[in-house]
Amino acid sequence: MNIPLMNVQRQHEAYAAEYEEAVLKVLRSGRYIGGTEVDSFEEEFAEYEGAKFGISCGNGTDAIVLALRSLGIGRGDEVITVSWTFFATAESIMAVGATPVFIDVCPDTYCMDPSLVEEAITERTKAILPVHFYGQSCDMDELRRICRKHGLFLIADCAQSVGTKYKGRRKNTLGDISCFSFFPTKNLGCDGDGGMVLTDDENIAKACRSLKVHGSGKDGLWTLKREYQLKGKELPENMPVGESKYYNYFIGYNSRLDAVQAAILRKKLTHLDEFIEGRRKNAELYHRALESTHYYLPMEAADSFHSYYIYALRHKNSFEIQEKLKEAGISCGTYYPVPLHLQFAFSNLNYKEGDLPVTEELSKCTFAIPIFPELFDEERKFIIDTLIQLDR
Repeated sequence: MNIPLMNVQRQHEAYAAEYEEAVLKVLRSGRYIGGTEVDSFEEEFAEYEGAKFGISCGNGTDAIVLALRSLGIGRGDEVITVSWTFFATAESIMAVGATPVFIDVCPDTYCMDPSLVEEAITERTKAILPVHFYGQSCDMDELRRICRKHGLFLIADCAQSVGTKYKGRRKNTLGDISCFSFFPTKNLGCDGDGGMVLTDDENIAKACRSLKVHGSGKDGLWTLKREYQLKGKELPENMPVGESKYYNYFIGYNSRLDAVQAAILRKKLTHLDEFIEGRRKNAELYHRALESTHYYLPMEAADSFHSYYIYALRHKNSFEIQEKLKEAGISCGTYYPVPLHLQFAFSNLNYKEGDLPVTEELSKCTFAIPIFPELFDEERKFIIDTLIQLDR
């Protein structure tokens, strides 16, 4: 048997006619950048997640960069985040000139440990950037309380948590801003790259819209005026002023979700709850079958509705089990084998092994197994039977 860890082909096959018709409509329209499909998807996704404003962009990494820039975070600032995440989370912080400050995660939820946040705050701290890991929601009430107490921004990395709920609400932000990825394997994935920033703050939304198109246009001028007003200054008299894309007010980026991807995402969004329910069904069946084994199963926090982008097991013999699974034709893998604080790219931050013990242990003993919603019953049974045989 050959069972992939992720399988985007099956999802496409299930609704191929819908997706392909949407793409052809865009191709025939001649409007490939922006337009109705992009505008509509921004509105529909924001409504789905419970936010006022949606700003689409090129990918999830760009979403975090835009979020940080829109909040004025840059050189000399610090952002508290986790090491147990994909590289892009901390890479984006470094990309804007700020410094990531890594703290450990909770051993059961794998999300940021709120009890460690305050001791990491310094006079240079500007924001907290938790990650809703594997589809599990962080303890957003406590993180929001800390941010309010210390006057910090709260930025949520929701790249793995489309459709996740916290205390019954599908609003992952619960702070200032949230960042999403539509990488093809995600719960809501396009047929390429795509990302989104969500916020309830109109000022942040306008800044993001300007920054993603070279710091230009009407939103760029509005944002610049606001910055000068906040500083009690007047705009320079000799400054070129206009509202078209040819008037640039900031050094920004070229980060746009194209119309083809937006059209596909609009169709997939109508099926997203179905996809998530399929993942949750597979998770429940894994839970029942493996609850009496030595595997440490993923848990769903009391306040979280887990969307199970990843189903990760822990076992003392993790490495050996992964090798045997692969030999049996079952794809699996560790998310992530090298924690960010030990990555060479962040070696200048001077972290060392032992600094984040929970994260480091997770990197050695966890592994993901297939949970995509189109998994066949016989495939799931084969995975379970093989795992039980290897449990020793």
